[in-house]
Amino acid sequence: MPPRLIERIRRTHGDSCTCEDLFAYIAAVAAHPGYTARFAENLVIPGLRIPLTADQALWNQAVDQGRQVIWLHTFGERCADKSAGRPAGSPRPPQADLAKIPKGGSIPTDPENMPDEMKYDAGSRTLHVGKGRIENVPPAVWEYEVSGKRVLTQWFSYRKKTRTKPQMGDKRPPSKLSEIQPDGWLAEYTTELLNVIHVLGLLVQLEPQQKTLLNEICDGPLISRADLEAAGALECPPKWKKAMRAAAATLFDEQDDESAGDE
Repeated sequence: MPPRLIERIRRTHGDSCTCEDLFAYIAAVAAHPGYTARFAENLVIPGLRIPLTADQALWNQAVDQGRQVIWLHTFGERCADKSAGRPAGSPRPPQADLAKIPKGGSIPTDPENMPDEMKYDAGSRTLHVGKGRIENVPPAVWEYEVSGKRVLTQWFSYRKKTRTKPQMGDKRPPSKLSEIQPDGWLAEYTTELLNVIHVLGLLVQLEPQQKTLLNEICDGPLISRADLEAAGALECPPKWKKAMRAAAATLFDEQDDESAGDE
């Protein structure tokens, strides 16, 4: 983060503001469909554009909301605060919203019945995983996407029986590491799947609040780009730029080495 950026934000929102607060603010503002819908034209060119509120109450609200988002995204490992309703550990919705495995619906763990298909019945709100099933799964959770990919089917693709992957863009075959997998479905997979469903459900419930907050921020007073530039808040030290270029070069060298090793 540019060193002077947090200094400039503190001038508006107080000396107690931290880099973690800014990260939470960005999560609240940008980590929901309302952001991508509002700024669709701008996002054609890669890179986030974050409106920075100059309103203290909206800043505080966004930071609190962003901590909730981060807590969910990290499955309770970050921003845990029991007094704020964010206990450590995998987030769980109220009892009525819990996904449930009905009697006789357990996902088989024997190799012969290793699941190879996941499908969803919107009418009964049931997620079918091979011969097993999970009930009380909202349609919005099934449809939840990140970067154009459905989260649940993407998660399942790395754990199902057949993990055939298409060749990479440069025509290399998939890594042999993909062949290392359990013979059957693991009980921990079921636990993890339930946790993912619960987190997605809680994120869906939070989205309307995030959209409303974003609109209030955009319609209210903002810290302008000109103000940030005047304060030098967008400037990165030369040594940072050099380090980033060196890191990028090293990354590409490592990828070339791995490609050579695969051959």
